[in-house]
Amino acid sequence: MNLPNKLTVLRIFMIPIFIIIVSVPMDWGTISFGDTTLAVTQLVGAIIFAVASFTDWLDGKIARAQGLVTNFGKFADPLADKMLVMTAFIVLVGQGKVPAWIVAIIV
Repeated sequence: MNLPNKLTVLRIFMIPIFIIIVSVPMDWGTISFGDTTLAVTQLVGAIIFAVASFTDWLDGKIARAQGLVTNFGKFADPLADKMLVMTAFIVLVGQGKVPAWIVAIIV
């Protein structure tokens, strides 16, 4: 398995970690930025989402630059992308942070 495919698989494995961090009630405290207070779990979830999104950009860049495009990558990469984004939307709807009708339009 080449590096771009490993990054895609890593992104898929990051999805349940993201779900657990942002959905399971845990009290890791809060962080304040001026007038905004953010739960540490929200910040960690955002970082996990950002890293997973970065792996999407990176795997495509590496695959094209090094000629490592594979049938697995052609299938799994867009699937992983959609799984990540849909998971984030579902979590946000479940927490009442985004209206379900907006997600229905986007998805």
